[in-house]
Amino acid sequence: MTKDLKRTDAGPGIDESMVAVFSSSNHDAEMEAAAIQGVLESNEIPAMIVGSHMIPSLEVQVQVPEHMLAQARLAIRDARDGGRQAASEAEAETEE
Repeated sequence: MTKDLKRTDAGPGIDESMVAVFSSSNHDAEMEAAAIQGVLESNEIPAMIVGSHMIPSLEVQVQVPEHMLAQARLAIRDARDGGRQAASEAEAETEE
């Protein structure tokens, strides 16, 4: 028997687990986390940043509802691939 999770359009229900789709303690982790959160939210995937901006050496995470983890990973991968393709096209234009 499985437990039904309470979900709303506003985000995960109170009974739903959030899992990390990104984590880093690099110096630019907070900026990257914000960019990833933007990508996820533009794909209608609720995301929240967890970590301390007051202590930059601590880990920063982007968390999503557990049932959307695969979808979130795909959205991040597609955004990164799109960025690489755009950079390659821009470089090719400058070489012509």
